[in-house]
Amino acid sequence: MTPLLGFARFVDRINGLIGLVVMYGVFVLMGILLWSSISKTFFLPSLWTLEMAQFSMVAYYMLGGPYSILVGSNVRMDLFYGNWSLRRKATVDVITVFLLIFYLGVMLYGALGSTAYSLGYWGTAPIEFFTGLVTGAEEIGRLERSSTAWRPYIWPVKAIMITGLTLMLLQALSELIKDIARVIGRDIPEAKT
Repeated sequence: MTPLLGFARFVDRINGLIGLVVMYGVFVLMGILLWSSISKTFFLPSLWTLEMAQFSMVAYYMLGGPYSILVGSNVRMDLFYGNWSLRRKATVDVITVFLLIFYLGVMLYGALGSTAYSLGYWGTAPIEFFTGLVTGAEEIGRLERSSTAWRPYIWPVKAIMITGLTLMLLQALSELIKDIARVIGRDIPEAKT
């Protein structure tokens, strides 16, 4: 159990650091929206502000999700759960985290397919496409662009989705390890906010 708890601590540390950095992304979003208001009022409206605000919100949400799981600030139904002992909560969480892992796995597979499409891949095997990119067997095709007037490339925001989903999946595995340790009687300190 000790190596698994070491893995969990490593994942917690990484997601904690990323979460602390990403939490300031709300100021980036505010700056973009402030510039949008100023440019629409006093100058010519900027074409890039709406989409850039959407992209920064995706990064804020997707990269902040693992931190939210780490500190336990995700939404839960506490009708019964709040009054349970730590061990009973861990037992229920061991069962429910498998549903989260399945959901995140499906989302990650979809994100891989969507990102492969945005890189010009038209096939049905996105994992093999990315493996081929690493080994040199595949090439990037015609890059997908937004249909707006600004026309940014879409793959960067999709790569952020893959990163965020991967980090959430790792954090879910970390929570599973910690919950199993709690069920068998190991004392695991709670995450610091």
